[in-house]
Amino acid sequence: MTIDAAEEADSPRLGTRFDGPPLVGLAHGSRDPRAAVAIDDLMAAVAALRPGLIVTSAFLDLAEPDLSTAVIGLDTERAVVLPLLFAQAFHARVDVPEAIQAAAERSGTALVAGEILGLGPQVLAALQEQARRSGVRPDQEILLLAVGTSDPVANEAVADLAHLWSSQRRARVRPVFATTAPRAADALAESWTSPPAVVSLFLAPGLLLDQVSARASELGVLVTEPLGSAMAQLVLDRYDSALASSDLRSLS
Repeated sequence: MTIDAAEEADSPRLGTRFDGPPLVGLAHGSRDPRAAVAIDDLMAAVAALRPGLIVTSAFLDLAEPDLSTAVIGLDTERAVVLPLLFAQAFHARVDVPEAIQAAAERSGTALVAGEILGLGPQVLAALQEQARRSGVRPDQEILLLAVGTSDPVANEAVADLAHLWSSQRRARVRPVFATTAPRAADALAESWTSPPAVVSLFLAPGLLLDQVSARASELGVLVTEPLGSAMAQLVLDRYDSALASSDLRSLS
């Protein structure tokens, strides 16, 4: 889905219409159709923040369109590709650069890669707000749920985020993963004096999150929704940073 916020740009209060290069949000992809819808909604929220910015979604695997197809559909000389990933793991290090190179060759479009979403202050703030809005109590322990990866450095970054959050609240935040140790299922199976809450470090719904949510529901444990459109400002900030550090402006 390609989104152009041109109609909003006609409003006098929004000022001059932005005419920078399009933005492609490149997500991992899922067999669950809800995931693609959530990514499209995120990109629509980004477009709403920057009237005139053309945005579209693309996927590394398991969903359409792939990056090459999305870029060709834009029919543009230049674009920014932003990996919608939290972890600097295999997908970010290998799959994304390969997909960008292939898309540039197939389309003839000048592509610049932005940074991943990462696990910085804006992500933590969004998680905290999601927890607050979902009714997580300040004295309630949190299981910070991420997908998990075979890359220990990427998993450690989630642990670091959990420890930072712990330092800012009364109750502990523990990192858990859907696919690797420490597993969310094992943590939920522990003997709890008071039930924890599961806060999802997921961008979109999908089968892995459903599995954890189903087990948590059996135990009466709250699971927050994926972050989704709460990441819109961070996506736009990554776009601006990529644009500022590239020579795409000179191609206008």
